[in-house]
Amino acid sequence: MDLTLVNLNMLYVKYLDGSLRRQNHLPLGPLYLVSVLTEKGFAVDFRDYQLLEGDAIFTPEAFCDFLADPAPVVGISCMANLMPFVAYAMPFLRERYPDRVFVIGGVGAIDIERELMERVPSIDVIHRGEGERSVPLLMAALRGGGPLADVPNIFYRESGAIRGNPPAERIAELDSLPLPSYDGLDFKRYAGHNMLGSRGCPYQCTFCSIAPIWGWRPHLRSVENIVGEMVHMHREYGVRQFLFQDEFFISSPERTMRFARLLAKEKLDITYKAFARVDLVDRDSLQAMADTGCVEIRFGIESGSDRILDMIRKDITSQTAVETVALAKRIMRSVDAFFVWGFPFETMKDFSESVFQMIAMRGMGVHILPSLLTYLPQTRLYRDLADRSLLEFCPFLLPEFMICGMERRVSVRVDIDGRYGGLFDFIVANKDIFPGFFQVDVENNVLPKLAMLEEFEFYRTDEDQCCGAHSPEP
Repeated sequence: MDLTLVNLNMLYVKYLDGSLRRQNHLPLGPLYLVSVLTEKGFAVDFRDYQLLEGDAIFTPEAFCDFLADPAPVVGISCMANLMPFVAYAMPFLRERYPDRVFVIGGVGAIDIERELMERVPSIDVIHRGEGERSVPLLMAALRGGGPLADVPNIFYRESGAIRGNPPAERIAELDSLPLPSYDGLDFKRYAGHNMLGSRGCPYQCTFCSIAPIWGWRPHLRSVENIVGEMVHMHREYGVRQFLFQDEFFISSPERTMRFARLLAKEKLDITYKAFARVDLVDRDSLQAMADTGCVEIRFGIESGSDRILDMIRKDITSQTAVETVALAKRIMRSVDAFFVWGFPFETMKDFSESVFQMIAMRGMGVHILPSLLTYLPQTRLYRDLADRSLLEFCPFLLPEFMICGMERRVSVRVDIDGRYGGLFDFIVANKDIFPGFFQVDVENNVLPKLAMLEEFEFYRTDEDQCCGAHSPEP
C-alpha cells in the first residue's frame, strides 16, 4: 500500500445515563480521494474510524491500534471538533511509527496550519482544500522522494522551516470527478448515502466556516450528473435514502425544478433530505421535491431578530423565514429550523425575538435546533473579534458542533469524562488554534440565554437535540 487514509469525521455523542448516539455517514471527501488516487495507480488502504466499536475509542492508544501496520504515508481527515484529538495523539503515533509520513487533511486544520505544525512536530504535511488534483501530486513526490515545493495546497517542513505553497485552482467542472470509491463498503452500516451537489456558497454569513473555505465561490454539479449518480447508487448498491449535506444544492427554484423533473422520470423508490435557504425555494419547487421523495428539508434561520440577521449578513428577513417555513411545513413531511444563539452583540431583546419565533415555528410542528455559536478560525466573526482574550472555556457547555465524544451530555450541558481530562487541558492551552470550544462572556451573555431556552423547553432531555450533520428520522 502507498497510503493509509483514515476518515475521522464522525458523530459520536455519549450521555450521562450511559446511552450512546452515533450515526455513520459515508465519508465523501476521503472516498473521492480513494477513487482519484486509484485511477492514478496508487494503492490506498482506507479505514473509517466511525466503524470502530466501543465507548473508549478516543484515546491515543485506541487510535494507534486502529492504525496498526500503516502504509508509508498516513493521511488523516478530520473536522474541527476532532482536530484536538488528532493533534494530541500525533506524538503517540510518531513514537509507534517513526518512519511514516503523517499528513493532515479535511477542514479541521484550515487557517491554523502553521500554528498547528509549530506546536505538533509530529505532523509532516497539512493539506488544505480540494485534493483530487493536488493529493496525487503529493503522493508522487513522497513516493519518489521528490521536492514538495511544486505541490499546491500544502504546508510542509523543509530545512527546519514550515513552508506554505500557493493554492491550486478550484475544480469548476464537478461533473468531471469520478464517483467516490465504494468498493468493500457495507452500506448497511451507514445512515444514508451522502450526496455532493455543490462545493462552496456565495453568501457572506459571518458565523459560517464553510463559505470562506471555498472563497465564497460555489461550483455546482449538473442536475443530470446528480440524478445519474442516484440512479446508479440505487440500482447498483440498493441505496434508498440520499442526504444532500452541502449548503448550495438548492441554489434556485428553477434548478430544483429541473432536478425534480429528471428524478421523476426515473421512478426510483427512494427518499432524500436537503438543506436550503428560505429565499431559494418557492411553493412549486417545494412541492416538486416532496413529490419526488424529499421527506425532510432543513433551513438555517439563525435569528428571529432582523437586527441580528443584518449584523451577521444572513441576507434574509424574519418575515421571509416565517412565511417560507410555514409553507414548507404544509408541503413536507418534516421541516427543521436551525437557530444560532450566543452572539456577543445579541441583546436579550434580540434573543427574545428569536425565542418567540422558535416557539411559533415549534407550534407549526417544525423541529427546532438551537446551536450555541461556534467561533471557528475561518469565520469572519472570529476574525473580527477585537479582543480574543474574551474567549472563555466553559467545562459544562460546549457548542453542539464541537461535541466530540470525549464528554457526556445531559441536554445541552456536558460533563467532561475524566479519562480525557488531558486532552481538554491541551485544548485550553491552545485557545488560539481551537477557538471553537470557547465562548464570549459566559456569565452575562451565554448563561442567561441558555436559561431562557431551557425555560421554554428547547433543550429537553427527552427530545432528540442533534446537530446539523445528524439526520434524525422524521
